[in-house]
Amino acid sequence: MILEIITPEASLFKGEVKSVSLPGLDGVFQVLDNHAPIISSLKNGELVFVSNQPIEANEHLVVSGNAVHVQIKGGVAELNNQKLIVLAE
Repeated sequence: MILEIITPEASLFKGEVKSVSLPGLDGVFQVLDNHAPIISSLKNGELVFVSNQPIEANEHLVVSGNAVHVQIKGGVAELNNQKLIVLAE
């Protein structure tokens, strides 16, 4: 699936991923390939994704093995047609 992480300041990531864990209002949940469409509010926490390609760490992306960690302050996630868009603060 395609993941796109967007903040008011910049686009942090766009690419193919295997899985994404998101900090939902009711707890952390995971999205995998072929997941049903979903819209969810997000709270302060850590978004973690496993990429299909090598990722370089930067001030927003912390790479640990094949997992990439991103701290967010909240936002909204929408998954539709194998594309997950995260509008994060």
